[in-house]
Amino acid sequence: MLEKLEIKETFDTPYINFDPISGMLRIEGKSYPANVTEFYDPIFDWLNEYFKQPAYETVLHLKLDYFNTASSKILMDLLYKLEEIYHRYNHRIKVIWHYPEDDEDIYETGLEYSELVDLPFELKSYKFIAEK
Repeated sequence: MLEKLEIKETFDTPYINFDPISGMLRIEGKSYPANVTEFYDPIFDWLNEYFKQPAYETVLHLKLDYFNTASSKILMDLLYKLEEIYHRYNHRIKVIWHYPEDDEDIYETGLEYSELVDLPFELKSYKFIAEK
């Protein structure tokens, strides 16, 4: 059985928590690693294994406070991969884009992503509380 994938958040990389049993996939925090491919390749490898025997439903929670252009491209690659699985295998997939209620840029980015892929996509606001 595929193990849970958990990667601790760092200064420039997000927290990753992918649970193969529940189908809950979480990416949270900031994403601007020096080498975006090096950071995200193991995540794509895990997904390739996961989709051989996925949970009944897969829900991807994206809750990023900040991400750079390279991470944005990787996120689109991730969404395209989910879209392919969604259509090819008729697998139940949902994306929830969490954005701070007062951050129009992150909201707009989520809206753009939702229009670029044919997936169930929800935009969900939250109150951002800055760390002291």
